[in-house]
Amino acid sequence: MSTDHDAAGLKASILVEALPYIRRFAGKIVVVKYGGNALAGTSEHDALSLFAEDIVLMRLVGMRPVVVHGGGPQISDLMKRLGKETEFVDGLRVTDAETVDIARMVLKGQVNPQIVAAINVHGHYAVGVSGVDGGLIRATARDERLGFVGDVTEINPEVIHGLLDDEFVPVIATIGSDINGQAYNINADTVAGAIAESLGAEKLVYLTDIEGLRRDVADAASLIRQTTADELDQLVADGIIAGGMIPKVASCIHAVRNGVGNAHILDGRIAHVLLLEIFTDSGIGTMIKGLHGTTGLQGDDA
Repeated sequence: MSTDHDAAGLKASILVEALPYIRRFAGKIVVVKYGGNALAGTSEHDALSLFAEDIVLMRLVGMRPVVVHGGGPQISDLMKRLGKETEFVDGLRVTDAETVDIARMVLKGQVNPQIVAAINVHGHYAVGVSGVDGGLIRATARDERLGFVGDVTEINPEVIHGLLDDEFVPVIATIGSDINGQAYNINADTVAGAIAESLGAEKLVYLTDIEGLRRDVADAASLIRQTTADELDQLVADGIIAGGMIPKVASCIHAVRNGVGNAHILDGRIAHVLLLEIFTDSGIGTMIKGLHGTTGLQGDDA
């Protein structure tokens, strides 16, 4: 009997701990980038279902989540099945006309509907869009060597605000277009940061396949719980942050210096990691503190 009471007491204490965060973040926009690596994990269905539950709970307690997703592993998989070689330059996929069509097929035809369907198991919440819809993401070519790889030139936040005002959860595939309608594949980390800035989001959250940033890549005990944009600049300059983490970190740095409250890098493989980070005192990943962030998360009011 006492075990049942203990379990019930624990649940109650968790709800009480979450209460001030629920109150603090009510009405706030949170942009969540759900990585293709997280989706491509070994327990894809479970991971996606848990993610969807987190997003729906955030929505039901009054937050305004916006999901931005990538799909790199899925694009590579389809290219391999089609017998097409994947070529990278400086970590970015070379994207010819055929490859941009493949990227569009995967992001809009496979990954986006999967995420939308997982969220909508719980009700009529999610609406899938791509950056082409309503001129949401305007882009230009980054480098002629990369083909149709784009850089964001403009975000049209009215498309997203319209969905949020109608109480939907926008799920955004990161295909953009230029003024002539040419489609571009764009780095999803970069897009998530640009969207968070355009919305004046309270939080920008990256779900990936690592538990956060480390001062020593080989030492799990060196996980950085809190940091600032200035400190991250130094870690990049020192070569401690390198490779695929650079676009995420660069987006976090730019976002918190341009109006986003706080940025977070979390391990999307952990069950309910979004709830643990947002609604508990201790948090679970790495938080980059902004100039205008709401205090209280991970002890950042100290």
